[in-house]
Amino acid sequence: MNRKTPEEGVAMTAQTDTETGRSNQKKRTRAAIVEAARRLVETGAEVTMPAVARAALVSEATAYRYFPDLPSLVGEALTGAWPPPAEALRPVADSPDAVERVAYACEFLLRGILARQGSVRAMMAATITRPETAAARPGIRFGLIDQALLPLQGTLGKTDPEAFAQLKRDLAVVVSAEALFTLTDLCGLGPDEAVASAVRTARTLTRAALG
Repeated sequence: MNRKTPEEGVAMTAQTDTETGRSNQKKRTRAAIVEAARRLVETGAEVTMPAVARAALVSEATAYRYFPDLPSLVGEALTGAWPPPAEALRPVADSPDAVERVAYACEFLLRGILARQGSVRAMMAATITRPETAAARPGIRFGLIDQALLPLQGTLGKTDPEAFAQLKRDLAVVVSAEALFTLTDLCGLGPDEAVASAVRTARTLTRAALG
C-alpha cells in the first residue's frame, strides 16, 4: 500500500488551499467587475470597459480576461435589473384591451431605457460594430410585447397568425431603444415627447392590426 509521508500530505493540503484561494479570488474579482458595471448602469452614465475597470479597482486587461466584450459584461450586469414581463405589466393585467396594454408596455420599456441609457447606448454601439455580439443584448422588448398581446392570442393569433406575427414585428421596431434614440437624437424631441410619440405609434399599429 502506497502511503503518503506527512510531508507529502502537508504539501498536498497547501496546494489545495492555494488552488481554492485562487478560485475564490477569481470569483471575487468577477463579482467586483459585475457590481461596478451594475452601479454605472444604475447612474445612467456611459458604460465602458475602462470606466468599469476603474470602478472595480482592476486593470482594463483584467476586466477583459473575465468578459471578452462590453455586451457580455453589460448583459450580466443587467440580469435581474428588469422585472419579468408579467410583473412589469401587472397594472394592466386584467385589461382585455390590447391597445392599452401595448401602450403601457411601450412606455414601461422606454422609461426604463431612459433610466439606463448610458449602458443601452454602449451596448448598441458595441453590437453595431460587432454584429456577432448582438445575441448578448437583452431582448426585453419581445417579452413585453408578447405579454401585452396575450388577449389577441385566441383571436387574431388564431384567425390570422401571419397578421399577428407581423404586428409583433412592427411593434418590435417601435417599442425599442432604437426608436427612442431616433426621436431624441435625430428628431430633436425631449424624453417625454419621444416616449409619447412612440407610444402613440404603438397604439396606432395595434389598432390598425385589429381592423
